[in-house]
Amino acid sequence: MTQIVMPGHANGAAGVMFGGIMMQWIDVCSGVAAMRLAAGGVVTASIDRLDFIHPVHVGDVVNLSAQVNYASRTSMEVGCRVETEDVRSGTRRYTTKAYLTFVAVDDHGQPREIRPLTLATPDDQRRWDQGAARREERLRAAGKRPHSPA
Repeated sequence: MTQIVMPGHANGAAGVMFGGIMMQWIDVCSGVAAMRLAAGGVVTASIDRLDFIHPVHVGDVVNLSAQVNYASRTSMEVGCRVETEDVRSGTRRYTTKAYLTFVAVDDHGQPREIRPLTLATPDDQRRWDQGAARREERLRAAGKRPHSPA
């Protein structure tokens, strides 16, 4: 997903993009990745981690990419990477990253099962393993017992 930062997306004084706008863009981009795996509707359950690494300014071109890292029976973790692009030089700068959890829902808003995530590369396996560890930590922090994704 590609966006351009307009004056309405930023604070007036410094011309730095509002974090809430970036969060919205991340949620949309990540939601599309989740919908593709779920083959239908999803809802955002949580934003587990959101790191603003470098500021984003008015006029920056923003490239967002999202990938499902881990999937269990009804939920999935999506990682989103955000970079700015200097259109004159083509140089990209890594600015923001986030991990979000989505739950697939049916027409009545109830959780529904999703298909398994295909792991095609060693990077896919690494993301799966790291996503599984983050899921266990989220469940432990919420006082829930982790269980098998099957």
